[in-house]
Amino acid sequence: MLFGLAVLFAAGSFIASGLLAPRNPTNAKRAAYECGIVPTKETPERFPVKFFLVAMIFIVFDIEIIFFYPYALAYGSLGVFGLVMIMVFTFAVFESFVYLISNGALEWGPLKQVARPSGAVSPERTAESTIRRVGLENRPIAEETAA
Repeated sequence: MLFGLAVLFAAGSFIASGLLAPRNPTNAKRAAYECGIVPTKETPERFPVKFFLVAMIFIVFDIEIIFFYPYALAYGSLGVFGLVMIMVFTFAVFESFVYLISNGALEWGPLKQVARPSGAVSPERTAESTIRRVGLENRPIAEETAA
């Protein structure tokens, strides 16, 4: 009976909303609201894959911490065997983290091409290549004005 009452209330709420809602939609009301900032791009934009990669890395380490909880509870009764097993587990997860860092999984920003003395070009991250100076695009840099 309580479930039926909940379904009846939900259906009644939807029907009342459809009947009583004002019907004067405009383009401004249909547009996506971005915290008062005028939208500069179309709304459906894809997120870079790096966001999902960082989320998956977070989940892996979060689960590792969850596995530490039962070990902490049974620490006294496990002895040396438990310590060795948790160290092996921690090493395996830490090794995967080192692998991710060595492959550049957590690297952000554009790469700046820097010429080496041998003439080869290699990507290097610098403050000039990764920091966007907002509002300074058409202004001279301080070093140029001093010269």
